[in-house]
Amino acid sequence: MPALQAIGLSKVYGAGETAVAALDGVDVTFEAGRFHAIMGASGSGKSTLLHCLAGLDQPSSGVVRIGDVDLTTLNDEKLTLLRRDHVGFVFQRFNLLPVLSARENILLPLAIAGRRPDKQWFDRVVAAVGLTDRLGHRPSELSGGQQQRVAVARALITRPWVVFADEPTGNLDSQSGAEVLGLLRDAVTLLGQTVVMVTHDVHAAARCDRVVFLRDGRFAYAVEDPTALLEGSR
Repeated sequence: MPALQAIGLSKVYGAGETAVAALDGVDVTFEAGRFHAIMGASGSGKSTLLHCLAGLDQPSSGVVRIGDVDLTTLNDEKLTLLRRDHVGFVFQRFNLLPVLSARENILLPLAIAGRRPDKQWFDRVVAAVGLTDRLGHRPSELSGGQQQRVAVARALITRPWVVFADEPTGNLDSQSGAEVLGLLRDAVTLLGQTVVMVTHDVHAAARCDRVVFLRDGRFAYAVEDPTALLEGSR
């Protein structure tokens, strides 16, 4: 079963003559246990697609499935619970709470859900992102790269069905960005996660297993060997 699937997905903003179709009948499937990228020119609909796939935005028509759950059939309460319990998010802005330590920020999704952390999984995630000696630090005491590491760990702590990353390296320098991409790569390879990332950077996309391209709100094509993108960019 695919980890994630869109069928005939459309999203229209506005109405009448001012209507804008951000997505226009997108059909795309994302296999489990792989690192996927979504690319396209500015205005191609890639962020809108990510937001609809993640249940952050309601499509105008079509179907979104995470596993065997059709998001478009869920009411607001059930959609909120699904996002909380089964979806991880990593954004360009780290979205950490400044008054909480790194440990508390990582565990926040479980605290909100009233769930006790699995110590073995917590230790594994923290070790994977290299934060073992930074857990007592607040965000202001961490570098940008370290803050994004906290955000990645927070996205993984619930063992989500899918992790969505929206330009996760956009606010980082090249070295920190490469480290975060390595963490997402390891989340797939070592922890068995499924990651779907929006990016405009071919070097970031080259770290993925598959890249989906959008054009004018439609699925254009997919690249199964993303390292070939680097050759085309030279």
